[in-house]
Amino acid sequence: MTELLPNHDDIEQAARIVYAAMPATPQYCWPLLSAALGAQVWVKHENHTPTGAFKIRGGLVYLHGLAQASQRVAGVISATRGNHGQSVGLSARRYDIPATIVVPRGNSKEKNAAMQALGVQLIEHGGEFQESREHAALLAREQGLHMIPSFHRDLVGGVATYWMELLRAQPELDVLFVAIGQGSGICAAVAARRALNLRTRIIGVVSSHAQAYKLSFEQGRKMESPVTTEIADGMACRVPDDAALAVIMDQVDEVVAVSDDEVAEAMKLYFTATHNVAEGAGAASLAAAMQQRHRLRGQRIGLTLSGGNVDHDMFARILQRPAMVSRSTTGFEDDRRAA
Repeated sequence: MTELLPNHDDIEQAARIVYAAMPATPQYCWPLLSAALGAQVWVKHENHTPTGAFKIRGGLVYLHGLAQASQRVAGVISATRGNHGQSVGLSARRYDIPATIVVPRGNSKEKNAAMQALGVQLIEHGGEFQESREHAALLAREQGLHMIPSFHRDLVGGVATYWMELLRAQPELDVLFVAIGQGSGICAAVAARRALNLRTRIIGVVSSHAQAYKLSFEQGRKMESPVTTEIADGMACRVPDDAALAVIMDQVDEVVAVSDDEVAEAMKLYFTATHNVAEGAGAASLAAAMQQRHRLRGQRIGLTLSGGNVDHDMFARILQRPAMVSRSTTGFEDDRRAA
């Protein structure tokens, strides 16, 4: 299924577009995280992009291609829980293209405000992402707008630029943990691994409360699953994307699930160990690594803090939650008792 993915030259071309708008983001090995996992842990800080999440890279590349097309579009439309919408908003404004974004009712108020600040027309429709996406497709047909998909080769090419940055800086990583929303992030990791001819294992991460991709991966066929996550809205996928799922089933080594409680604990750990703010989906890879830490002792692990756009009130509640695990005098669970 690698024909669905951008190749090395595609990613290099995407990088030129991305770096015209933003610099590369850093990757750091945080000592307290490494101590907590008993491994060498490298974090790619996509929370440091202009929109606070990795999605902006794909948006820049996709909208660049649209702007270069011979026939100018009347406007673009897409559905999102927030980060994809901010990506579309910033990129569309850069290329002077009107943008409309459909979000579910009850979506993050602060993500909604951020999208509107970028000039998008915001529409609330549906109780979850899939309903919003179907409504966006309907409006695209009715109003003659260009529907931006959640998964596309250009989006993947843009996102792959951050994986290229991480894997070029740390080519000896044993494993990457990657959150799965609609699939562009993990497929981009696959594309970068292939472009650099590496053998790094890739483990996908879904929410225990939105298991469509995990169930599909395990069953070998597309399966829907209800969405009930209250924290990891960036992974709130009920229906897998066909192209993304094909790549995941063919190229990804494993898919694991993390609960909202585990994600909340990872958000707290990111703050206490690095003083970085992570949203739910942004902390999912760390949550999975903590869940799997007894398998990872002594390995070199790559995580992505893929977004930091969490509402103030939610983050305050998460920081005040009691710890899930007992703590040793160093501040982390003493894994020796469980070894």
